Amino acid sequence: MCLLMLVCIFIFPAGCTKKAVKKDTGLEGAGIEEAKRPGEEGLEEAQTGGPEWQEPTAEMALYFKDIYFQYDQFNLTPEAKETLNKLGEWLLKNGSVQVLIEGHCDERGTDEYNLALGERRAHSAKKYLTQLGIDGDRISTISYGEERPVDPGHNEAAWSKNRRCHFLYR
Repeated sequence: MCLLMLVCIFIFPAGCTKKAVKKDTGLEGAGIEEAKRPGEEGLEEAQTGGPEWQEPTAEMALYFKDIYFQYDQFNLTPEAKETLNKLGEWLLKNGSVQVLIEGHCDERGTDEYNLALGERRAHSAKKYLTQLGIDGDRISTISYGEERPVDPGHNEAAWSKNRRCHFLYR
């Protein structure tokens, strides 16, 4: 009987398959992508496919004007809508032109918050242009948050200039 027990103890475990221990691959192994900061998706979109983005020519500058936002807001002002209406009309007449909308913020708020707010501002402008009949595939967006101020001052006059969407083309 003891001999039978010893045989069972040594034979049965040897016959069982062993599980291979997988090396932890982090988020990739779980099928989860690493989280992106707000605006990074737009950055990838803005950097792919085609020639470099350019500042508007003198003639185009009549239509490619910056639009401005109130503090901590991403809804379009009546003035912004008027500016976008002019840009939309021009884009409808120039169907091969693509537009990059850059969302910008003033320096108040965290980097992450301002990147997200800049992204919402750019998407508001894009949504408005698509409602005017512009194909959304022609419009890319990116957020720079507070990274690229047009006015480096630290007062309301400077901040109001930095809360904007800027437009480039290719």
